[in-house]
Order: sequence, then C-alpha cells, then structure tokens
Amino acid sequence: MIETNRPAAVPAEDEPDLLRDQFRQLLRYRRLIGAGIGVGLLGGVYLGISTADTYVATADVVLRAPTDDPFNPSLAPDKAINIGSERQVALSSSIANEAAKKLGVSAKDFSGLRTGLQVTNPPQTMVLRFTYTASSPKEAAKRANAMSEAYLLKRQESLDVTRDKMVKGYQEQRDPVSKQLDELVRQINAMPAGPARDAAYSSKTDLQSKVNTLNSNIAKLQALDMAPGRVTSAATPPGDSDGPGIPMSLALGAAVGLALGLLAAWVRLVFDPAPRSEGDVARALRAPVLGSLPRDKSAGGPLLAAGEEDPRLAEEFRSVAFRLAYDSRFADRRRLLVVAPRGSSEIAAAVAVNLAASFAETGKDVLLIEADLRTPVLASQLPTDAGGRPRWSQAPGGASGGGHPAAQADSEWPDGRQLVVDAGESGAFDLIPGEQARNVARALTSPRATRLISEADSPNSTVVVLAPPVLSYADALALVDRVDGVLVVCDPRAVHRTDLIRIRELISGAGGTVLGAVLHAPLAEEKRGGRGGRGGRKSAPPAPPRPRPGTPQPLSRQPAEPEQHIPGDGTDTVALRTVRMGRR
Repeated sequence: MIETNRPAAVPAEDEPDLLRDQFRQLLRYRRLIGAGIGVGLLGGVYLGISTADTYVATADVVLRAPTDDPFNPSLAPDKAINIGSERQVALSSSIANEAAKKLGVSAKDFSGLRTGLQVTNPPQTMVLRFTYTASSPKEAAKRANAMSEAYLLKRQESLDVTRDKMVKGYQEQRDPVSKQLDELVRQINAMPAGPARDAAYSSKTDLQSKVNTLNSNIAKLQALDMAPGRVTSAATPPGDSDGPGIPMSLALGAAVGLALGLLAAWVRLVFDPAPRSEGDVARALRAPVLGSLPRDKSAGGPLLAAGEEDPRLAEEFRSVAFRLAYDSRFADRRRLLVVAPRGSSEIAAAVAVNLAASFAETGKDVLLIEADLRTPVLASQLPTDAGGRPRWSQAPGGASGGGHPAAQADSEWPDGRQLVVDAGESGAFDLIPGEQARNVARALTSPRATRLISEADSPNSTVVVLAPPVLSYADALALVDRVDGVLVVCDPRAVHRTDLIRIRELISGAGGTVLGAVLHAPLAEEKRGGRGGRGGRKSAPPAPPRPRPGTPQPLSRQPAEPEQHIPGDGTDTVALRTVRMGRR
C-alpha cells in the first residue's frame, strides 16, 4: 500500500541552492551596494581627473661588463653584474645630482626630480628601464634621458676608477721588483765567473719573471673594454597621457565599488541576527515554510480571505491547510497549535481562523479554541451564533456544566460555551472563545481543557488552538504535549534566528513538534515605527465602540464583553470575508 500522508520535512541543503539563496539575501542590502558603487565612481572620477595631465616617458639601457674580448661567451654578463644592485644605484641621489646638474634643476626642486623616476628590470634581461612621470610630455622625455645618461656616466666613472686603482696597485708592486732587478744586473756584470755569479743569475731569473707577470696584468687591465652599457631606446615625448581616461576610470571605479558593496553587504548579512529568507527560517526551526502571506495582504485585509475580494490570500491559506493535511504528523492526531514568537498575535489569529475555515471547506468538523486567556478577542469581534454544547461539557451523570448564564460566569474556562462561526462559502466551524482567568496555567492544564482538545480524536474532526506568543508567555508550552503539532507565524524581519531556535527547543523539550511556519510582512504600525516591537507586547488600545450587527469590525486587544454579543438573534451572522482585521 502506498503511503499518501508524507511528512513535510525540511528539504536537503544543496550547495548551489544555498549560494543562490545567499546571493538573493545580499541583494536585500541595496543601499550598501549602491553606496559602494557610489564610492567607486567617485574614486574613478578622481583617478581620471588626477591622471589626465600625467605623461610617462621611458628609456631603456642595456648593461655590459668590462671585457678584453666582447665576442667571448665564456663569461656570462649576469655573473659579473648584480642587476638588483645596479637598479638601486640608478635610484640613488648621486645619479639624481648628476642629472640635476645637466637639467639645471635647483636644490628646492631636487626631491621632486627623484620622485618622478622609476627604474625597473624586465625579467631575464640585463636592461634597466628608466620611466619618468611628469606633467609635460617633453619634460618627461627630457628627464628620462638625462637620468639614463647620468647613470651611464656614473657607471663609466666607477669602472674607470676601479681599473685605475688596480693598475696603480700592480705598478706599486712592480716598481720595487724592477729596481731590485736593475741592481742585481749591475752586480752580475761586475762579478767574475764562478759559483757566485751563477747564483746571481738564478735570482735575476726569478725577479724577471715577477716583473713580467705584473706587466702582463697591467697590460690586460689597460686593454679592457670599459664601456658600461648603451641606451637601446631613448625616451621620446609621449603622445597621450598615462591615465586610463574618464570612461575607463568610471568603469574601474564601478567594478571596485560593486565589489566593496557586495563585501559590505556580506559582512552585514553575516552579522544580521534576523532570518532574511525562508531557508533561514526553515533551518532555524528544522521545519518547512508552509506559506508566505502576500506583502500587501498580511495586515488590514479581510479576516477570512474567502471569496473574490482577496483571492491570493485565500489560496495561500488553502495551500497551507493542504500541506498540513498531507503531513503524517498532523494527520495522525489533527491537533494544531498556532502561535507567534513574540509581540503581536494579530496575524496568528488570522492564520488560525483561516485554517479553521479551510479545514471546514474540506468537510471536516473543525473546532477553533481561543487559548489566549489574557486578552481574548475572538468572541467579541467575530460574527457568531450559539451552537450545541460539546460532549466534553457534560458533567458526570448527565448534569450540565453551564446551562445558566450565572453558572457560566461562576465557572472557570472552559465554561461550556460553544459558538458557531459562519465562514461563508467555506461553511462553518465551532469556536470556543477565551475568557480572562485568574490562574491561566491551571485553566489551560485542567481536565476540561484536556477533554476539549481531545475532540480531535473523533472521526473527521480537527482542532485548531490559538495561544499567546510563545516567548512572551508559557501558555503555549502548557498545551504542546496535548496538541503536538505547532505552527509558528512570524515576520522574518522582526524575529531573530536565536528566537526561532529557542522556540524549536522549547517545543521539542515540551514534547511537541514544529510542523512548519507561515511568514508575513511587517504590520502597518511596525512599518511606521509606532506600536509593536521586536521584544515586547503592544499596549492595549481604548475600547472600541459597540459594533453594529452585520458591520465589519476591526480586531482589538480588549477583553470580550458578554453584553456586546447576543447569541441567536440572527443579525450578527455574516460572511467572514467581509470582516476586517485590526490590532491585536
């Protein structure tokens, strides 16, 4: 047998879906992204204007080491020249001083002369590239050439000084040996033949060899080609400015600004405590989002969205009821607790009423229980008619628990009253109105309340319970073990993820299960910054005027007054699609 009732579980987290969801959340921070793009455009304008009159000229100099045979490849130039050290020499103040003398630059402009110079070395080459930036193309080319020529001149002087020192050193070693050799020759010429003259000849040979070696070294040094290098590409005045131009600067600024805006939006998203998408709500509650009320229909519209006046909202509630009906966890017991996280319960009351009507439309016997015993409102705001007494109200032995109004006033909630709400085209469902109680916890956990909720055990019956916000009072938690299935109604922009996680933990700890969530837009007064906040309940407004029969009335947070409703007169039963919501 194929199972038709499948639990509405949270869909598996897919990495592409998470990335798309996160990107959609980033687009919510349009102001941050727009501010980043604006800053980038301003930077692009500044870059385009500041570089509009900037010109760059380049001169290339190839270096070579001193050699006696320029066609001998045995000595690699990169072994004889440290290109990094030469680059630092090219940037030194001595080169700038030499160029300043040639250009006629004064001492006060000397620092500016060095500032415009940049020397680089292309990889795997012995080339130094002198790049000079100036406000004039001719000035840039002139100074680049002067810098390169000054460097070559200084390098030539350095090589010549090195060679002269080495030649002088060899000469200083050779002169004493030459004098000694000349003296020994005079002595040999005066000596007679014999062993002494032979020994003198041997000494003369040694001294002559030393002189010849020193003369050879001096000759090699004097024969070296001491050219420091040559200019392979002289600087010429550039035809265009170095800047990217206004269009390119704006494009670069916009790209950088967009990146900065997305980064700021991502940081804001990471530290935002509110769930910004249905996925965040589903992950926090570990339950699916069963529906999302239309933005312009979530407040101030008809209480029961049936008929042609509000088709989108009506279909959304029918969709939520359909998904609940096919959830095995709800189908087993058919008991639903509707709560809000904190603050206003206006939308939660509308969701409870509309779900009751949707279940009644499918042919079920629906009982709506208003378990908000602190500020009950449904009995005074909904058009109702007196209904039959429920089975739980029969006292043992057949005695009635509340046949007379005085007996009802003396009894605690639930006192036996059961009203019939006309849902228009959707049919009708029963309403157990709430009443203010001295001990709310005792009333909610009483045996009569337990028997009332157990009406869902009857065939084709469904019980919907409306409770106060779960984080404001513990009333909802007292009913969780009797109801099991909980539906959370919240505005994702007015609740924290930690609040949703806490709700799930509280409900699970009390023995219940979160079946899903219904999302809605902020209330009208919350958008205006008026009443209603993220952390507290709204103060009660003044009592509304006495309603006229058959006239739509707004919801308010005032206690129900029995004298405002005359059950059974037949004038206060209208289609719920014309009853409008107000503040709870």
